[in-house]
Amino acid sequence: MHPGILLAIGAYVSWGLLPVYWKLLSHVPAPQLLCHRIVWSCVSLVLFLSLTRKLGGLRRSLSPAVWNSSSLASALMGVNWFIYVWSVNSGFIVEASLGYFMTPLFSVLLGVFILRERLRALQWVPLGLAAAGVAYLTFEYGRPPWIALALSTTFSLYGLVKKKAPLGAFEGLTLETAILFLPALGWLIWSEAGGDGVFLHAGTLSDTMLLFSGVVTTAPLIMFAAAAHRIPLSMIGFLQYIAPSIQFLLGVFVYGEPFAGPQLTGFGLVWAAVLAFCYERWRFGRLLRRPA
Repeated sequence: MHPGILLAIGAYVSWGLLPVYWKLLSHVPAPQLLCHRIVWSCVSLVLFLSLTRKLGGLRRSLSPAVWNSSSLASALMGVNWFIYVWSVNSGFIVEASLGYFMTPLFSVLLGVFILRERLRALQWVPLGLAAAGVAYLTFEYGRPPWIALALSTTFSLYGLVKKKAPLGAFEGLTLETAILFLPALGWLIWSEAGGDGVFLHAGTLSDTMLLFSGVVTTAPLIMFAAAAHRIPLSMIGFLQYIAPSIQFLLGVFVYGEPFAGPQLTGFGLVWAAVLAFCYERWRFGRLLRRPA
C-alpha cells in the first residue's frame, strides 16, 4: 500500500480512537482536561518545531494579521476541543461522531454563504439530505442535536480561518496553543489552589496520560501533514470518514450508548448525504480529468 495512504489511515484511526483516551481520563473535569491538552500540546509542538528548526521561521512570520487570524482560530479550536472532550466523557460519543460526519457538508455551506461560492446542481442533494437528517433528529429528540451542530460548525469555521491563514499547519497550531497557554495554565493553577486539581493527585497512570495528551493530539497531525504531501486531496476526502466511523462504533458497541430506530433514521439520512457528497466529488473529478 502507498506510504501516503498508510499515513492518512494512521492519522484518522488515531483520531477515531481518541475517545478511548479521553474516557480513561473521565475522572478529570472537562475544563482541566481541556487545559492539560492545550498546555502539553503547546509544549509538544514547540519541541517539534525546535527539532525541525522551524521555530525561528514562526517568530519571523508574526504580524498583526497573523495574530488576529490565529487568535480567532485558537478560540474556535478551544471551543471545539472542550465540546468534544465533554461530550465523550458525558456519554455523547455517537452524537459527536455525527458532527464530524457533517463537517464537510458544513464547509460547503460556509463556502456558499461566506466565500460566495456557487454550488453545482448535484451538490444540493447531500445538503438537503443532511438537513432532513438534522430535522428528523430534532423532531425525535425534542431538541436539535446541539453537540453535533456545535462540533461541525466550530470545526468548519476553524477550517475556513485556517484556509486564509498565512502559517503552515504546525506553525499555526503552535501559535494557537501558545495563545491559549497562559489562560490554560492559569486555570490549572487556580484549580490546584482551590483543591480541585487532579494532576499529581490521581496516580501515576493518570498523570502520565495527562502529560501525553499533547502527544496524542499532535502525532495524528504529523501523520496527516506527511500524508497530504504524498496523496491527492480527493483521497484524503474519502479517508476522513474513518475517524467518525470508528467513534460511532465505539459509542454504540464499546460504551453502549443508545442507538435505536429514530437515531438510525436520522443518521441514515446523514450517511446518505455523505455518500452523495463523495459520489459528487468523484464524478466531478472524473469530468475534470476527461480529455476535451
